Amino acid sequence: MRTIRIGAGQGFYGDSIIPAIETARNGNVDYLCFDSLAELTLAILQKDRQRDPARGYASDISSTMRELLPLVKAKGLKLITNAGGMNPLGALRETERVAHELGGLQGLKIAVVTGDDVLPKLTSFTAEGVSLAHMEDGRDFAAVQNRISFANAYLGAEPIVEALRQGADIVITGRVSDSALFLAPLIHEFGWHVEQDWELLAQGVLMGHLMECSGQVSGGNFSGDWQSVESLENIGFPIAEVREDGEFVMTKAEGTGGLVSVATVKEQLLYEIHDPSSYMTPDVVLDLTNVQLQDIGPNRVSVTGASGAARPETFKVVMGYADGWLGQAIWGYSWPDAVAKAKEADRIIRKQIEALGLHYEEIRTDYMGLNSLHGSVLAQPPAEELNEVYLRIAVRTNNRDAAAKLGRLVPPLMLSGPPAMGAFLGVMKPRELLGMWSCLVPREIIERSIRVTVTEVV
Repeated sequence: MRTIRIGAGQGFYGDSIIPAIETARNGNVDYLCFDSLAELTLAILQKDRQRDPARGYASDISSTMRELLPLVKAKGLKLITNAGGMNPLGALRETERVAHELGGLQGLKIAVVTGDDVLPKLTSFTAEGVSLAHMEDGRDFAAVQNRISFANAYLGAEPIVEALRQGADIVITGRVSDSALFLAPLIHEFGWHVEQDWELLAQGVLMGHLMECSGQVSGGNFSGDWQSVESLENIGFPIAEVREDGEFVMTKAEGTGGLVSVATVKEQLLYEIHDPSSYMTPDVVLDLTNVQLQDIGPNRVSVTGASGAARPETFKVVMGYADGWLGQAIWGYSWPDAVAKAKEADRIIRKQIEALGLHYEEIRTDYMGLNSLHGSVLAQPPAEELNEVYLRIAVRTNNRDAAAKLGRLVPPLMLSGPPAMGAFLGVMKPRELLGMWSCLVPREIIERSIRVTVTEVV
């Protein structure tokens, strides 16, 4: 029975390239897949595109391609990435530029998938009767319609499969579901039917879900016996050995650090899962309730038992909209009475905000070192035992100038507030906030605009 080896190259925009290079060199993989995107990343890339229409893709695609294109050519492996972000065509041009700069890569085929950017089509969607109401609480789209700055559909694996069918060595996409990056090679290699083989597709999506956060399944960010994980400085990103019948083994490259065990795989298995019996993706509805994990050797875990149901008839669309401004300042107080000093400073700031008539929709105070991570969930340590505490005050407002005025209240506290103020980390310039709006759009409407284009390095 055929087996395909797929490596994870990236878990987010800015992830280390070193494990991907190691996997490409010594992991004996057929495919290396890079997940660069999250909702936050889309917001960052949208701001890049607003500053420069030529940008809007993950800028580390330049270094990634510079390191890996020679290995793609030499070893015959294929790269799949959603680093195209808000501008897949821009990412294509940058990849072509790097390929020409490197030289000797003639014949490599680069594919780009477009059609996830639906911002220009929102009006036509509503004209066709799509409500675009918020998928979780049913809010009317009219509440944010005039403030939308980007809108992207979560595409599935099919356009990536089409790119591979056309012989692509590198596939660049915009927003696709994370798991689709990893599922597509299996559909292409094994000929799985995208509208029938729900059990096989479920195993493929499960594999993608385990791989999408790179080192998080191979010992990174492990909340179990994390002290026993060896050589995190040399962590190996996960590799999946997938059989034609969908069963697969999670592992990593020989000689790398980290750990692949039932415990690390189980932790990633439950990551971002709301309903284990019905995990919705564009390619299949995944049921995790009968999944079996088994240690079958050092850093080798067998994964079986995923089941699936027919894919949804809608695509999820995520939009970003302008949602006010953030003002923030952070500074510290030292022992004795560090917490009491910080609380008094907070009281002073709030009184001055009131006296100046500043209107903020929200004022948030955190005492870093006391409650900024766990909030009220856990009991707080005795305040008198803290050697130092940092005070963070943040405000949210619809007015940029009002957000900036928070910072002007803080420096005077150095001489006119509680004693031992120190480590003033500065006042953040007002930062525009983006809210997220999620809705569902019929699949056939989105699919009309999906395009796959393949070019060849000459």
